[in-house]
Amino acid sequence: MEYINIEGCAKPVSRLMKGTDYFYHDSYEKAAANLDAFLAIGGNSLDSAHIYCGGQSEEVIGRYMEERGNRDQMVILTKGAHHDQNGPRVTRDAIAHDLSVSLERLRTGYIDLYGLHRDDQEIPVQIIVDALNEHIEAGKVGAIGVSNWTWQRIQAANEYAASNGLKGFTFSSPNLSLAKPNEPFWKGCVSADDETCAWHEREQLPLLSWSSQARGFFTGRFTPEIRDNADLVRVFYNDGNWERLERARKLGEEKGATAIQIALAYVLNQPFPTCALIGAQTAQELTSCDEGSRITLTKEEMDWLDLKVESLV
Repeated sequence: MEYINIEGCAKPVSRLMKGTDYFYHDSYEKAAANLDAFLAIGGNSLDSAHIYCGGQSEEVIGRYMEERGNRDQMVILTKGAHHDQNGPRVTRDAIAHDLSVSLERLRTGYIDLYGLHRDDQEIPVQIIVDALNEHIEAGKVGAIGVSNWTWQRIQAANEYAASNGLKGFTFSSPNLSLAKPNEPFWKGCVSADDETCAWHEREQLPLLSWSSQARGFFTGRFTPEIRDNADLVRVFYNDGNWERLERARKLGEEKGATAIQIALAYVLNQPFPTCALIGAQTAQELTSCDEGSRITLTKEEMDWLDLKVESLV
């Protein structure tokens, strides 16, 4: 397993991050077994959120860490300030509330990586950065970051932090995958386009990609004629992505890998630090991710997969 460093986090962060948006109390043994298997391959970082599974995701993680006595080994990414039925909640009070609840559910005194789940561009970045720094100073949070923010807002926040002696955002978690979306998977979500990736390369800011394998688009289960998954059709069905899938298959054949492993490698071979959030729930899926994370792609292969060149030289 490879790791990256994220400023503000005291531990190295495994480049595969275990998704936990299926952790429920009534399937605790499955979740615990999945986490045991993930740790066995060298993984240590988990992705959760205040809203996942109605709060049960964080509660299951908290129970697991307490039973195993392994909190110090784990890197917990959790997120707060998601909107509710009344609209955006990226406020000082909402951040404090969600963080407090998450800490209690996780049975811990600190969060390694704390992210804001969504943005509200009506709120000045100064207010948000000030609020988060209070929690850093209190020892409740290590690194702060964001999910589904534009790079322009991140830059503005970090410029404010730098000019005022405060801690800025040291990671971002948008969607990044070989498949390029037609539209956001959920309203208000952000995918990393070429401009965003160019900014991450300049800044070398770590990117933690959700839906890193395009929600199964590269598994081979889907074709232009199979349209039973309405969300996948809406978001990822386009001519460019079918060509990317075919190229991933061809490159995989050359490397002894599957298309979905090549798609994972695409995320992990960017010219800036990346982690891939994975949804592996079986031993086979976890092994596939582990093997895919070890694949090295050249810049020429990356460009070819992304349709930037017609052929590999």
